[in-house]
Amino acid sequence: MNRKYELKERARRQEQTRQRIVEATVGLHATVGPARTTISAIAERAGVERHTVYAHFPDDRSLFRACSQHWRSEHPLPDLETLASIDDPARRLRRSLGELYAWYESVERELALFVRDSFVPANAEVLAEDAERLTSFAEALSKGWPRRKSVRAAIGHALDFETWRSLVRRQGLSRAQAVDAMVRLVESV
Repeated sequence: MNRKYELKERARRQEQTRQRIVEATVGLHATVGPARTTISAIAERAGVERHTVYAHFPDDRSLFRACSQHWRSEHPLPDLETLASIDDPARRLRRSLGELYAWYESVERELALFVRDSFVPANAEVLAEDAERLTSFAEALSKGWPRRKSVRAAIGHALDFETWRSLVRRQGLSRAQAVDAMVRLVESV
């Protein structure tokens, strides 16, 4: 009996294995952090051998890229373009901070681990890209305000994850109070 070789089935299984590796890595990054995630732990959690992890992801950079893409798809940022298109600067800032702070609240545990482990080179690359997105967003939010340089700095400060953590977690403000405080800061500059 001749058996027809089906690359489609093999490719499907390979993609499933790859996805299990990505999900295992994201799970570990989100619970113990990138710095404490080992290839052995990834392999064990994904139900594969270490060499299989390396076969799919030959270096940290490719693994982090796949993981960050998966994590971002599971935890998308608010729609920054739509927020930036709001005409009134104060309304735009208030709504943007409200949505961003709600997102920070939903991903705080994971994001805190990612920031803590920013010394891991592949993780640092991903964090730098995220920081660049927020820098561009701050620039868009600062349009229409007077004294643009100081307003831009205040908005950049307001958008920062650590600012949110300080206001809400360490100072005990509610999300609405934190947003209000940052809008008032920007208006006062």
